[in-house]
Amino acid sequence: MPATPSSPMLPQPSATPWVAPFATFMVWLAIGPFLGLSQPLESILRVGSLLVVLLTVSRPVVFALRVKHWIPSILLGLTVGVLWVLPDLLIDGYRSHWLFQNSITGGVTMSISRGDLGDPLVLTLRIVRAALLVPFLEELFWRGFLPRWIVDNNWDRVPMGTYNTLAFVGTALLFASEHGPFWDVGLLCGLVYNWYMWKTKSLGDLVLVHATSNAALSAMVLITNRYSFWM
Repeated sequence: MPATPSSPMLPQPSATPWVAPFATFMVWLAIGPFLGLSQPLESILRVGSLLVVLLTVSRPVVFALRVKHWIPSILLGLTVGVLWVLPDLLIDGYRSHWLFQNSITGGVTMSISRGDLGDPLVLTLRIVRAALLVPFLEELFWRGFLPRWIVDNNWDRVPMGTYNTLAFVGTALLFASEHGPFWDVGLLCGLVYNWYMWKTKSLGDLVLVHATSNAALSAMVLITNRYSFWM
């Protein structure tokens, strides 16, 4: 009896569209301070490169996103924005505690030099980055790819929003570590975002929540001139 041919191995889907924008963002965070570029030029290059990667490498994923719950997602985003700033507004000197500023988490710094705070181009690009680009690049990685990859190396077979304790807690902790001296509110927001992803199974809604949070935070920064919230 002739041997039955084995079924061909299905090619693994590329993680590049999900990871490349976040990787580009992290590279800029790492090398930006050492390039010696003027703030306007660096802002243009940083925003431009992120936009190019999102619209080319990640285009199929980005354009497939859909929002299913507009009002709840916007309301949750506003709530997260309030939670992010609440400890610092309620407790004087809260962020100066050694738990938040130390040799591991670093110190509170501003992403815009004081000399460039009056430049409309720099401020506009900073808002665009925070409210429009970061939500896409971070959610593609933190909620779209990494949790599913933790569940199974064949991550594309794992449905969006699948609950797994290691993935749920691990991604929240890693998300917190990305935010340095703001790790406490980063952890809280990471848990909230992960919970909402589990409830909605909708990455598009997570992008909207994140965008609303960052837009609200940007508005607060501009109104109060507390630029330290712009890491």
